[in-house]
Amino acid sequence: MRIVEVIAPARHAKELMAMARFYGAEDCWWGALSPDDRQALRMLVPDRARQQLLDGLQSLLDKEEGGRIVIQTVNATLPRAEAGDEESAENKRNSVAQTREELYTEIAKGAQLDRNFLLLVVLSTVVASIGLAEDNVAVVVGAMVIAPLLGPNIAFAFATSLGDRRLSVQALAAGGAGLGLALLLALLIGLIWPINLDSHEIMTRTEVGLDSVALALASGTAAVLSLTTGLSSALVGVMVAVALLPPVAVMGLQLGHGRWELALGAGLLLAVNIVCVLLSAKVVFLIKGVHPRGWIETRKAKYSMSFYIALWAILLAILISAMLLRSSLSTLVENAVL
Repeated sequence: MRIVEVIAPARHAKELMAMARFYGAEDCWWGALSPDDRQALRMLVPDRARQQLLDGLQSLLDKEEGGRIVIQTVNATLPRAEAGDEESAENKRNSVAQTREELYTEIAKGAQLDRNFLLLVVLSTVVASIGLAEDNVAVVVGAMVIAPLLGPNIAFAFATSLGDRRLSVQALAAGGAGLGLALLLALLIGLIWPINLDSHEIMTRTEVGLDSVALALASGTAAVLSLTTGLSSALVGVMVAVALLPPVAVMGLQLGHGRWELALGAGLLLAVNIVCVLLSAKVVFLIKGVHPRGWIETRKAKYSMSFYIALWAILLAILISAMLLRSSLSTLVENAVL
């Protein structure tokens, strides 16, 4: 449940009240009339009705220069709302707790290419390299939580679901810069720092199997579900489960020591994680009905959604084939040696 505050010219008062009743607002109340002839209407809106209400409000106020919509969180209300009938409960289960606009605000934060983002990438790469070199699981997990590399991937999946080209470019730039910076820094560390590259934490990230694919798909799904249901704190666990930074760090360290075969394994694991996160995120956004407001934009986003789901599925199939081929070649080499 949220408070939706609409600030609009007073002439829209009757329309706004009618929309509040039509879309099932639990309560609504007016603020005082301002000197510029605007008035604020606050509505207490349940999750299941909020997206439709926001779409209607935006259509009404699109050409109003003084119009503004503000969404505020609600910790609790008294008296408590009734559970509702069976149909309402079913709608509530199938609804997205976060509206498109709330999701955009939250997800777009993870795709900001700024000084803080780059600094976090640098710090997490250093921490991960130390943890990998010392075979310290706790330190590696700490680097996973620090690393902001998951955000741009989810932002890209979300942006392509909406057909938002600006956010797509922003997410690609942030993701590419983050991965490139982490790889370069790990490569430099591998060149100048004598590291035990046979540690367990490093070697486990040079191999990729079908279990890695299943884990990445499940984790990407959990990431988007945690966002759409408003449980963003669960993202911390997802960051650890489908970490992108350790494979990048291992890839850079192995390249720094000229161990191309093991670097290839780490790179394959990284590619599998990224593609699985993008594919699962797109599917969840599709199931949850995340799409633009206008029908023209929705039609374009539908084609974009189909194209990217097919693209990620094909890429995943190629990666699985490469993974199985690599495993078969390794087995043949081992048997030949024996």
